[in-house]
Amino acid sequence: MNRSAGRLSRHRRGPLAGVVLLLLGLVLTGSLYAAFAPAQATSAESDTAQVAKGRELFLVGCAFCHGQNGEGILTQRGDTQLGPPLAGVGAAAVDFQVGTGRMPMVQPGQQAPDKPAVYSQEEIDALGAYVASLGPGPAVPDEGEYTLEGLSEEEREEAIVRGGQIFLTNCTACHNFNGSGGAMPRGGYAPALHETDPKYIYEAMLTGPQQMPNFSNGNLPPEEKRDVIAYLESLREQPEYGGFGLGGLGPVSEGLFAWLVGIGGLVGFAIWIAAHTTRSTKKKGQAA
Repeated sequence: MNRSAGRLSRHRRGPLAGVVLLLLGLVLTGSLYAAFAPAQATSAESDTAQVAKGRELFLVGCAFCHGQNGEGILTQRGDTQLGPPLAGVGAAAVDFQVGTGRMPMVQPGQQAPDKPAVYSQEEIDALGAYVASLGPGPAVPDEGEYTLEGLSEEEREEAIVRGGQIFLTNCTACHNFNGSGGAMPRGGYAPALHETDPKYIYEAMLTGPQQMPNFSNGNLPPEEKRDVIAYLESLREQPEYGGFGLGGLGPVSEGLFAWLVGIGGLVGFAIWIAAHTTRSTKKKGQAA
């Protein structure tokens, strides 16, 4: 028994055993690489093809204002930007601007209004991939980042309360306390948020389109962005307990309605009463 063990031990220590172990290691490594490498290569090829497709779409629909390489273009006078540079804006900015129909613009203006999207979602993703290749920027958020899925009822209520506090502190000056929007300086405006998709609200906070400030994840964490969206969605389901809410535009519209309709109606009614009151037919100096 001891002799057999000694012979096996000598074979293990021999030079042939090292070669066999080396070959086994190479075979095992090659097998693992063959199992996982094809998926990575396919993914890289898919990303490259998407970027190439996005560049083709960009050259046709976006390069006139933003330049062939997204460098931006100035007007002929050189004092205003026809289209800003896009390096660093990220795929999230493309998804918001193109997905809401704001881009491409019909004509240059102070603000790009939302309209039906020109591109399909697949084309928007390709454009986003190309713009993202120009420089690092915010990515398109996942659905879990702007929904309350998985939270209990108590946690949902807490999130809505927190979101309301954040919105009333940072957003009501432009969007109104009810999310109904409002006028801005120099011909701009803050759009109403009642029917805006939650993903686009998140992307707007993340990228800061037009006159809106940029609430990056550094100064407004993703959880707080989610809470703001939860608050806005709760407003859509909240009934108007006071009756006709006049669009939730606040005391200016309510006061105007009171003056024009309320007091104006009373004045008109008083004039109608005076015109239809029974008048005396007696002449001056005639005895009763």
